[in-house]
Amino acid sequence: MAKGYRLTASTGIHKGDREYQQDQVALLEHPRTAGCLLAVVADGMGGRSGGRKASDQVLMTATQLFDRYAPESDDASAMLQQLVQEAHIVIKLTAISAEQEPHSTIAAFLINPRGDCHWIHAGDSRIYQFHGEKLVKRTIDHSLVQAMVDRGEITEAQAESHPQSNILMGCLGTESEPPIDTHFIPQLRPGDILMACSDGIWHYFSPQEMSSLLSVLSPREAAEFMVDKARARAHGGGDNMSLVIVKLEPLAP
Repeated sequence: MAKGYRLTASTGIHKGDREYQQDQVALLEHPRTAGCLLAVVADGMGGRSGGRKASDQVLMTATQLFDRYAPESDDASAMLQQLVQEAHIVIKLTAISAEQEPHSTIAAFLINPRGDCHWIHAGDSRIYQFHGEKLVKRTIDHSLVQAMVDRGEITEAQAESHPQSNILMGCLGTESEPPIDTHFIPQLRPGDILMACSDGIWHYFSPQEMSSLLSVLSPREAAEFMVDKARARAHGGGDNMSLVIVKLEPLAP
């Protein structure tokens, strides 16, 4: 691992005001290599059994591929793309036995021991990278309202409260191939914070709020606070919520 920081991390999950939980979240430590982590958020859709089956398949595929991944020799980006493709195919196969069409988003990032980071996403679950209180980068949703923003039809602010904000342009398990966006961070630094979350979380916070929370709270405190605050702000209409937070904290001199 690149010297100069230690990793602290936490996950959070809550069913919100829904009857059942279709989100899945995991923070996996590599079975053979210290300092190698895989974080995954999957937001399942499609009836009680369908959505959960879909997000379960994402997690299962991630666990199997990460178990076989060799950090010193394998291509992390290729492994993440394989994860999306394999999960997509398996979800399509489970559709045969599910009540409705099972679909899932994915937002996943992998940190290698040498300090580089790869991420991938499909759908509207997001990954954010902060440095201190500054937003460095976030994923761009594969959603109808994001397409409308891109075309200049609505503003970012209007997108936040748009009635069609839950309509996706692509995800895993659909007839068409999933959209895949990847990103590479050559070297993480002390002060960096990574968060992956479903729309049940990000919908209720501005990036400024997120960054100030994440910079002062521990990952566990931040995860608990954001779940509680998102629940309160949803006023009884909240979606499933899931998030994973990884902070790179400077080593004491």
